[in-house]
Amino acid sequence: MTAVQEGAPRGLVRRRLVPRRPGVESARLIAGVGIAVLLIGVTVVAVLFGDITDDGGGVQSRLLSPGEDGHLLGTDGVGRDLLTWTIAGFGWTASVAATSACIVAAIGVTLGVLAGSTTGYVQAAISRVIDVCLSLPYLVIAVALMAAVGRGFVPLAITLGVVSWPVFARVVYAETRGLMQREYVRAARLLGVTRPRILIAHVLPGLRHTIMVMWAFVFADLLVAESGLSFLGIGAPLGSPSLGNMLSEGRQHLVGAPLLVLVPAAVIVLAVTAANLIGDGMAARSRARLKSVRP
Repeated sequence: MTAVQEGAPRGLVRRRLVPRRPGVESARLIAGVGIAVLLIGVTVVAVLFGDITDDGGGVQSRLLSPGEDGHLLGTDGVGRDLLTWTIAGFGWTASVAATSACIVAAIGVTLGVLAGSTTGYVQAAISRVIDVCLSLPYLVIAVALMAAVGRGFVPLAITLGVVSWPVFARVVYAETRGLMQREYVRAARLLGVTRPRILIAHVLPGLRHTIMVMWAFVFADLLVAESGLSFLGIGAPLGSPSLGNMLSEGRQHLVGAPLLVLVPAAVIVLAVTAANLIGDGMAARSRARLKSVRP
């Protein structure tokens, strides 16, 4: 049993109805890693060797056309170089999504493993909490929380992490239940090995592929969520280099300067595609590994 076999709400984990050839899945993984390396590499190079804190060049630099005055993609409504500001925006948005995904993983793994490795009231209570949280509209809750606590990197990352963990926990719970029924785990329990040692030595290592796959899918979901909240004006602070802020500001000039919307939108699509390709590729490799070890 793997993460992709469990299925999950909100489109984070997709059930595959038609088997794919191993070569196709490898190509998807390579493509996803390639796109991710390109985006991250460009961002790192820009941070180390360039100036991405562009505050704009004044009225005379507003809405310059691509290639004009040395600006490859032109400038935005306040005179900032569009390429530089997009790179900074990807760094901000990806950092928020990655931080939130780590929070989601920490909560999801903790509760999922705890529920999957126990029985009785503890398992029932955690399962019910997960079910209730899954039934709630998490983006609506995120909007309400951000409206209450205010904008900022930390509030945004924590809010997205706190409202997005139930899917992760449900998948980890199902995986843990399956691992606890494996012969080697049963043998360890018969030999008197303590539950914490079983979890550390046998269960958590068996979950590593599921965790990586889920993290990739959750990252993609949270990147879109961060962009959406910032677009609505309740995520990143005004003036911050967020892709969502860029979309919100660029829509005012959509007719005359469509690149102000198309460029950050394309970066979001590329980042989400890369994360999904990586998740799909890792899930396929996990399935192939399980088939190879089963009799």
